[in-house]
Amino acid sequence: MDSLNLGAAAPEIALLICACGILLADLFIPDSRRNLTYGLSLAALVLVSAICWVFFSNDIVQYAFGGMYVTDPMSNVLKIFSALCVGTMLVYAQGYARDRGIWKGEFFALALFCLLGIFVMISANNLLVIYLGLELQALSLYSLIALRRDDAKATEAAMKYFVLGALASGFLLYGMSMLYGATGSLDINEIARDIAAGDVASRAALVLGTVFIVAGLAFKLGVVPFHMWVPDVYHGAPTPVTLFIGSAPKLAAFAIAFRLLVEGLLNIAVDWQQMLIVLAVGSLVIGNLTAIAQTNLKRMLAYSTIAQMGFMLLAMLSGVVGGSMMATANAYSAALFYVITYALTTLGTFGIILLLARQGFEADEIADLRGLNKRSPWYAFLMLLMMFSLAGIPPTMGFYAKFVVLQALLGNGLTTGMVWLAIVAIVFSLIGAYYYLRVVKTMYFDEPVDTRPLVAAQDMRIALSVNGLAVIVLGIVPQYLLALCANAMIRTLGG
Repeated sequence: MDSLNLGAAAPEIALLICACGILLADLFIPDSRRNLTYGLSLAALVLVSAICWVFFSNDIVQYAFGGMYVTDPMSNVLKIFSALCVGTMLVYAQGYARDRGIWKGEFFALALFCLLGIFVMISANNLLVIYLGLELQALSLYSLIALRRDDAKATEAAMKYFVLGALASGFLLYGMSMLYGATGSLDINEIARDIAAGDVASRAALVLGTVFIVAGLAFKLGVVPFHMWVPDVYHGAPTPVTLFIGSAPKLAAFAIAFRLLVEGLLNIAVDWQQMLIVLAVGSLVIGNLTAIAQTNLKRMLAYSTIAQMGFMLLAMLSGVVGGSMMATANAYSAALFYVITYALTTLGTFGIILLLARQGFEADEIADLRGLNKRSPWYAFLMLLMMFSLAGIPPTMGFYAKFVVLQALLGNGLTTGMVWLAIVAIVFSLIGAYYYLRVVKTMYFDEPVDTRPLVAAQDMRIALSVNGLAVIVLGIVPQYLLALCANAMIRTLGG
């Protein structure tokens, strides 16, 4: 553990070299040949995904940089799906980015550097490494949101995200400093050992630090009451960037929540579990009720994200009941399955929005979907699958994701508190189904205003179709993805 062991960080090193190479190569590539940069970016994502898959297949758990960095099965699964999210975003973004003048080298480079930050967050085993990854991701995202410099909404969204993001980073950093003061260590494993042995300078400092860490994590997940940035940023950012924010960074936020709360602070779970209950219930209530009032599709999906992350937190908090390691692994594998399911569904949802958008037209109002079934029955069907999945309607993967979370919530014994949490989750999921079904009604029963044919690149059409079919196929046969998540989590926890 004392050696550098650079091989454990092979995906990150390969991604860094590729991102820098693409950034330099793009200086010599004219706008007319920008597809070369696009192809190189996709090749880089395939390369790092292949490295992660080799690590996962070989059951490799390695530490690098003196134990500050860890490669384990959970991190490899999350990295593969994060790379998939970025690659899919690039495929979907083609027409939109070209029409708006952002199909440039910095778009690809910033996306890859943001992914690098996500990779660092996923594998961080040290508080400072988590913060470094977080800042690399955040600074890249700020730049991506403001990439359309002539768009006032995008600039405003970037400023809001920057200011509130700095506040959240301050919360997280202050919480980390309190943990360091209480335990004398920045290493997550050492922090866990010190807490388990009762070797802490001050339990009050430990609990206060945990409060600030949970607040910082809540901002990154976009849950109530730290959700104020989500609707404005989703609405103002260029749609491909909104797609990006709603997918890969959520996987990274789940990873650092797992590293800090489960691997580091599991012995004081009784303290942070109560906080997660408040965050989860508040997100389910505020997210679903506020989404009903939205007419803008991107803002509706923003509030939907808040509610979805609240549902994921239910699985996170259910893993500390009963003390059984197998029950813990089941709960966190359910949370992992849920966040991956949400990311895949989000890709398809925003992919349809990007398909409908054209130069000078954003297609971000629910009314813009009117009569989509008459314009293109296939893409209307794909959007229907995405809405059904977000609502948790069978046979989509979203239904099974909600089912395994509820199963984890109730699987450790029918305590009164857990039963009530399950009831709240079910009730507000039913309420949330209204605004998803409203989108379906608009597509199938309203008359179209725009009858022009939908134009998109062939690879975008193929990717959208595969994305939509995956949502229903993984709902009918979810056992493969669920087994992948369970296997990764059990091996990571050492169960």
